[in-house]
Amino acid sequence: MSGDKRRIRVLVAKPGLDGHDRGAKIVAAALRDHGMEVIYTGLHQTPEQIARTALQEDVDVVGLSIHSGSHMTLFPLIHKELAKVGMDDVLLIAGGIIPENDRKQLEASGFGRIFGPGTPTQEIVGYIEAEIEKKRQ
Repeated sequence: MSGDKRRIRVLVAKPGLDGHDRGAKIVAAALRDHGMEVIYTGLHQTPEQIARTALQEDVDVVGLSIHSGSHMTLFPLIHKELAKVGMDDVLLIAGGIIPENDRKQLEASGFGRIFGPGTPTQEIVGYIEAEIEKKRQ
C-alpha cells in the first residue's frame, strides 16, 4: 500500500449472546499481520454498540462473527443501526456458522461476503483489500 493512503480500519464484532470468539480473534490477528488496523469489540455486543463503535473508530469494514444461530435477527439490525449513524457505506462482512441459504439472503441485502468455518485468512484479507481498493478509487 502506498504511503498516501491510510491503513484499512476493521471493526471485528461479536453480536448477541454468542460466547465463542476464537475465530474472531484468529481473523483479527491475521488482519493485523497484513497491516490493517483492527478494533475488536469483545463479546456480547448489541447492534447499537457495534454501530456506535464503527462510527467512533471511523472504520472501513465491519466484520461480524456469530455461532449462535441468531444471524438472521442480529445482522439486519446491525445493518440498520449502521445506516442510522451514517455508516451505510461501510463494507459489512461476516463469518461463522451460517447456512448457505442465509448467506445468500444476507449478501442480497447488502452484506459483502459471508465466510464460513475453515476459510483461509488470506482469502478474507484479499477480499477486504480488493473491496476497499474499489471504494477508494
